[in-house]
Amino acid sequence: MKCPFCDYEESKVVDSRPVEDGTMIRRRRECMKCSKRFTTYERVENIPLIVVKKGGQRVAFDKNKLLGGMIKACEKRPVPIETIQRTVDALEKKLYQVEEKEVESAYIGECVMDALKSIDQVAYVRFASVYREFKDVESFLDELNALLSERSNGDNF
Repeated sequence: MKCPFCDYEESKVVDSRPVEDGTMIRRRRECMKCSKRFTTYERVENIPLIVVKKGGQRVAFDKNKLLGGMIKACEKRPVPIETIQRTVDALEKKLYQVEEKEVESAYIGECVMDALKSIDQVAYVRFASVYREFKDVESFLDELNALLSERSNGDNF
């Protein structure tokens, strides 16, 4: 690491500690030439996640868009914002763990619906109605009947 004071390229680490919930390391360094100390931060480089939309266009993954969609689905429902945020964090982590760095939007939508189904069934139906673009009442009823069928079969929600 180059010294910011004298541009010498060798330094030694004097102290090292994790910061930001262990996602970054703070290092105190000392220049081997001028003996001045400086701080550096080290973090894992995140490769951007690309979402492939229905029409084929590719856009960068936006966690805030995911959060906004889930908040909208849970509007006026007894779902704490902390639950939504934890769910979005878990979904983001799951998406970054996928080996491919391009993820189909359909996969993300299904993950959101699976999460909402276990959080709040009304929020699930709201999200599904927008995501699946129900064209008529029958398709909406089909989704409700499938949900009721799963519920009567003993699936936990």
